Amino acid sequence: MSRIFATRFASVYPLYVAKVEKKGRTEAELVEVIEWLTGFDEVELKGHLAAGTTFEAFFGAARLHPKAALITGLVCGVRVEAVEDPLMRQIRCLDKLVDELAKGRAMAKILRG
Repeated sequence: MSRIFATRFASVYPLYVAKVEKKGRTEAELVEVIEWLTGFDEVELKGHLAAGTTFEAFFGAARLHPKAALITGLVCGVRVEAVEDPLMRQIRCLDKLVDELAKGRAMAKILRG
């Protein structure tokens, strides 16, 4: 079991925010991306952040978007689509979406529209 599975989502969330804001994107856009991937609404997302939910529990409660399977590419030198562990793949998908947002990709493309 990877250490990231037991890491609190709320401890990584500020790093995601800092990454996208540094590149001129907004926290609202980040929230939109996370909600799209996980199926959480704003209240559910804030609840997970406040509760200190681990990544394992966070994605365990998520209702992944059907188009999440279209997320491909490299994250830290690892192909997202080649990750075998389902939970690790979901975490890598989120990382990939955050990377795309930070790189200025159009929201419609990030959300696989």
